[in-house]
Amino acid sequence: MSTLNSELTANPYQADQKRNEVKAFTYDRWMESVGIPIHRGFFIEDLRTVELGWWDERQCDAAFIQLTGQEGITSAIVMEIAPGKSLPPMKFALDELIYVLQGSGVSTVWSADGAPKKTFEWQDRSLFHVASNSNLQLANMRGDKPVRLLRYSYLPLATSLVTEPQFYFNNPYQKAAASTQESDTYSQAKLVENGDPELAWGSSRVYWHGNFFPDMAAWDKLTTNARGGMSVIIMFPSSEMSCHMSVFATRTYKKAHRHGPGRVIVIPAGEGYSVLWEEGKEKIVAPWHEGSMFVPPNKWFHQHFNAGGTPARYLALHPPRQFRGHAEKVEDRAKDMIEYIDEDPWIRAKFEGELAKRGLTTLMPTDAYSVNSYDWHPGKVSI
Repeated sequence: MSTLNSELTANPYQADQKRNEVKAFTYDRWMESVGIPIHRGFFIEDLRTVELGWWDERQCDAAFIQLTGQEGITSAIVMEIAPGKSLPPMKFALDELIYVLQGSGVSTVWSADGAPKKTFEWQDRSLFHVASNSNLQLANMRGDKPVRLLRYSYLPLATSLVTEPQFYFNNPYQKAAASTQESDTYSQAKLVENGDPELAWGSSRVYWHGNFFPDMAAWDKLTTNARGGMSVIIMFPSSEMSCHMSVFATRTYKKAHRHGPGRVIVIPAGEGYSVLWEEGKEKIVAPWHEGSMFVPPNKWFHQHFNAGGTPARYLALHPPRQFRGHAEKVEDRAKDMIEYIDEDPWIRAKFEGELAKRGLTTLMPTDAYSVNSYDWHPGKVSI
């Protein structure tokens, strides 16, 4: 029997009857078994300073981020690479997105089919995609400062189907060379202007296609959206993973909306807060700035507020398309989006109060509070 099969046979994470009674997922039990911190709640104010613990198998400090809205669908892990160090090579069976919280370094990606290794450098706020069943090694290029990375995948959902977590790490399976040809290149992203809207979130036919984005705080290739601000949709080669980033002006806020679970939101730039609430229940305020993270729970309304003096950005890492919910299509806005004219008066008062604390005043258009279905960009296609 091979080493891999031995590991799968001796599965300490298999659900027993008692575990099933408390509705713990396989992924939850695996997290507990690793022995590093697990951070829960509704938001993390700064992933760059969150407490980590030593993960011997990965040879680095790390922590699981398991917020309420992830709901057994998406995984978020913060890893820190010490100055001048490299992590051991790791092969992961699923597609993965990696966002650089701080630091600079280099990635080497390769498959076992004899294709050349791909090496590329990254920096603060870079975003890149690693295709499933790729070998990956990450290294910190600096000798004086650690690197922190956020690693995002659909591992919780996968481990509810194949319940042996070790199946997903260093599995000897190798994809055919033809299937890796597109996904293992790290070149400039390409604009798709007439793409299939079923592949992208919302109804947009316009999105960017690539697997390396050097700085999400500087990305300026954006289109307008109906909730207020500018957006970019990103699709990744040979992958069903996707994300979008929204940019909105100083001293303004977006319309409240809701959708399905599992969407991890991180902040590349700006200062403000988001309000999360289940319909008819208490509101939760999640303050944010660069490095913050929050996850709106399933079908909870949420609303984003730029309370700073510069444009703000949030990067939303999408769950599988099966969980995208309903607020991404304009025809659903009547039930899944709250117009400014219909919002709780507390929303506007809270925003103007937060601005006053900073010596600022609102730049919200007065028409937003008097015109039904106020459109920030009339005549534009929304996404």
